[in-house]
Amino acid sequence: MKIPTTVLKTLLLSCILFGVIQGSSSGRPSAPSFPGAIERQLNSIEGQIVRAAEAMPEDKFYFSPESLDLKGSEFKGVRTFAGQIKHLATDNFAIWSSITGDPLPDGIKDVNGPENIKTKAEIMKFLKESFALGHKAIETLTEKNAIDMLPFRGSKLPRLDLAFYALTHANEHYGQMVVYLRMCGIIPPASMPVK
Repeated sequence: MKIPTTVLKTLLLSCILFGVIQGSSSGRPSAPSFPGAIERQLNSIEGQIVRAAEAMPEDKFYFSPESLDLKGSEFKGVRTFAGQIKHLATDNFAIWSSITGDPLPDGIKDVNGPENIKTKAEIMKFLKESFALGHKAIETLTEKNAIDMLPFRGSKLPRLDLAFYALTHANEHYGQMVVYLRMCGIIPPASMPVK
């Protein structure tokens, strides 16, 4: 996937401006930093995903809409809730390790994650470790290396593009997790009224 330089520069400027606005709205001065802008985005989606995953009870962790008899719906073969999380974490490892150079965890053979990780506790640990690698990768980003081309899945992508890909991919799966939670009658934590 090729992204024009103008689009990348616009996205980068948007992240930096968002960081400045966030810092000034909190009442404390904030000097914008390149990795800081991306870090705030990762912190946000990580928090939403982890809270959503923790909200799903263990007895429903393998829920899939395929198990419901919904007329006119095409859910055959979709991932379970646990499968969504394992896939997201696996892709986090694949994307962020392209930036850090870290090896992939043992057992990753495809985008669905290690087969030996099955319980909610194991999957949550795997998920949190994948986000930890994301934070490590973001620390390596600079204005000078952002457009360096890195190998990724048989192609080469800019370092910054990989970071944005990880963020958009995480947001996509968060949306699916929210739907699964609601299908199980659970209000996603981010939608809970503030007390």
